Amino acid sequence: MPTITEIEQSLIDDFAVLENWEERYDYLIELGQNLPPMDPELKTDDNKVHGCQSSVWFAIACKDEKISFQADSDSLIIKGIVAILEKLLSGQAAKDVENADLTIFNTLGLWKHLSSQRSNGVTAMLSHLKAAAILCQGKAAKTSSVDSEAGA
Repeated sequence: MPTITEIEQSLIDDFAVLENWEERYDYLIELGQNLPPMDPELKTDDNKVHGCQSSVWFAIACKDEKISFQADSDSLIIKGIVAILEKLLSGQAAKDVENADLTIFNTLGLWKHLSSQRSNGVTAMLSHLKAAAILCQGKAAKTSSVDSEAGA
């Protein structure tokens, strides 16, 4: 699997060929429309990201210290951002998700072109995913210590 940095560069290259912000917004919406559908049963309050103006859900799983998730939003622009996060982070090692700096949003100029409420929502999504990555590593550490104690 490509690294977060490699995926970031691929997305930066994709956006670079777009001439203006109207085209970039259209591409962002297209990314969201291509996001795999989320199982409606996973759209629960437990999976909802709080701090977003739009409704955003992440159903996050941790296996072998890797984060994977299904995600969705009711906003076209935010769903595109969710799709970027899914491309970048789903399937990655939890430690890499926790340490991801995600400067891609600055590089693409998204921070400048999002309302302050949407920017706060993106920050909430990133915090939500990083918190899940920390928990994923904690679960793995607890499992390892339990396994080693059992073998002692």
